[in-house]
Amino acid sequence: MEGIADYLDSLIGGIDLTFYSIAIGGLLWGWLILKPWEDETRFNNALLEKTVALIQFGSKALIFTQLSKIGLKIWLMSVTLGKSPFPAFFHTVQFNAGIARAASAAVLFYYVKTALSKHLRSEQRWLTANAILLPLVVSAAWLVHGASRLEDRGLLMSITVIHQIAAAAWVGGIFQLLAIWRLKKRNLVGVELWPVVLKRFSVLGVGAVVVLLLTGTPLAWYYIRTFQGFIGAGYGNLLMVKIMMMGLALGFAWLNRQAVVEFFESRSLYTLTAKVPYYIEAETLVLLTILFTAASLASQPPSMDIPSLTATWQEVLGMFEPRLPRYTSPSHEALLAGEPGRVAIVGQVPSEAATAWSDYNHNISGIFLTTMSFFAMLSYSARFHRWARFWPVGFMLLGVFLFFRSDAETWPLGPIGFWDSTFNNGEVLQHRIATFLVFGLGWMEIKARIAKEPGMLPFVFPLLAAFGGMMLLAHSHVGFEPKTAFLIQVGHTLMGVFSLILACGRWLELKLDAPGKNIAGFISVFALFQIGIVLMFYREPLY
Repeated sequence: MEGIADYLDSLIGGIDLTFYSIAIGGLLWGWLILKPWEDETRFNNALLEKTVALIQFGSKALIFTQLSKIGLKIWLMSVTLGKSPFPAFFHTVQFNAGIARAASAAVLFYYVKTALSKHLRSEQRWLTANAILLPLVVSAAWLVHGASRLEDRGLLMSITVIHQIAAAAWVGGIFQLLAIWRLKKRNLVGVELWPVVLKRFSVLGVGAVVVLLLTGTPLAWYYIRTFQGFIGAGYGNLLMVKIMMMGLALGFAWLNRQAVVEFFESRSLYTLTAKVPYYIEAETLVLLTILFTAASLASQPPSMDIPSLTATWQEVLGMFEPRLPRYTSPSHEALLAGEPGRVAIVGQVPSEAATAWSDYNHNISGIFLTTMSFFAMLSYSARFHRWARFWPVGFMLLGVFLFFRSDAETWPLGPIGFWDSTFNNGEVLQHRIATFLVFGLGWMEIKARIAKEPGMLPFVFPLLAAFGGMMLLAHSHVGFEPKTAFLIQVGHTLMGVFSLILACGRWLELKLDAPGKNIAGFISVFALFQIGIVLMFYREPLY
């Protein structure tokens, strides 16, 4: 039950940050980028109405997600304690800050709906809406790591909130750009507006990145402190993943900025209209994954608090050490015999059969994926394309394999029922979702490849791959050995990054013209190959 709650908390946390960014970033966009009170002819009502509609949507959705987070905590405490957590829960910081945040979002939603949306060009209304943001931003300060520190609490809370605002400005601005591009495709705004908003946003984007670095660096130093804390603990590992993905997002941002510079030199709209919108779509996938990673990071203990439980860099590298894949599995009886000791609350006994079972599952899955990536590469050759293009069938076979092998102590092989195991164990729930996702990936992609008019079907694959990446980054292994859990996590997070690259590459392959689409397609397949390699060499740590 705790595992499910932690996992759902991470997922809701990512959704919460997304809506927070849409609301706050949208208001900053209107205030700093559009400034509709300065020039009434440049931005028409269709654009301003869409801008305000996004802010309204973000603030309304934020109310529901914030209340859902509180409800989840109440449910977890009720189940754990066996009784209602009230009235004690009323006096906790989590409850009061959460309610204040939801109430602030409600006030913002009401004002945007009843005042700002009716006076789109009023500077005073935009100023008031931004002022209403303050309680929403301040209440968030009591929901971050800094609020639990005994020293430097105010400083850490302030820096974290500024960090969140900078991230919201970037993410919220990206959503506004996507909305404008959709308006342009429907001829509701002129094409000449596109380079103007891109140029203005590039300035805000650079400022947001600078603030992210200036605030993120001291936070990372405070919570990690040592190289081992960065390399050998869950907090440091997720921060490393955030840095990698931020580099990817900055790569797309740099391409967009270069396209804007080229436009104002050549006045050619080709790159701005044939490439930049799709770079922005891929950048959105990356930024959303960063927000989900940030939510997962918030559930990890800072590295500085668990110095005796961190792994060494040798142990971390050992998880990726090349070795022959395990191709034999222990018997199901041997696995079940070791389960009581492995899951015991007190005096846990490592189960070699369970470790070997897990190694076999991961290694065989790796063989599946590397073989699929080989056929995917062949599919780019005209000679082999006719049959090699059906390589996604491998995902369906892998899904069947995982269904029987992922959690052998549960149905259909084990004694624990399907529903009982799914909804009472967070790890099993995640494995079930992953299994369904893998099978769905193959099924939808094959349907897209055989359909005469596939429509939007081909885009399901990259979207599911991106969702799978987010799942891997929020993947948790609950246990009483944080170091063991981290060593398992480190492989999953790396695969999460490659899943994101796989998704972005495939998305751009579908959207861009040659030669860009071929480059993106190769990068996508290479990422799939890398996931296979990580799985083939995977070895479960025997704590």
